[in-house]
Amino acid sequence: MSTYAIDGNETLNLHVLKGNGKVIAFGINQLQKAVISIYDDNGELIYTETASGKDGILRTFSLEQFPEGKYILEVADSFKKVKYDIIVNANSSVLSSKGTVSVN
Repeated sequence: MSTYAIDGNETLNLHVLKGNGKVIAFGINQLQKAVISIYDDNGELIYTETASGKDGILRTFSLEQFPEGKYILEVADSFKKVKYDIIVNANSSVLSSKGTVSVN
């Protein structure tokens, strides 16, 4: 398995919606099916879904019910997994600008 950092110009493109508090939105370009998971700081799975889209995948998550802390957003297809850190504070959420890719 190989691991490396990527920026937002790669196939996976994630970003936080400006001015929307604890709402994060992301797009996955040129990928029609992926498993999206959110883990807490202890590595416990707290959400998962299989997402699909004809020209890519768009998702929006409200983190209003999440306690303050660090979470991991993971997007996986059959070839790789990309993990992004999410920091949830009292009134906002911050998604890391670079993800870590694991290639199987």
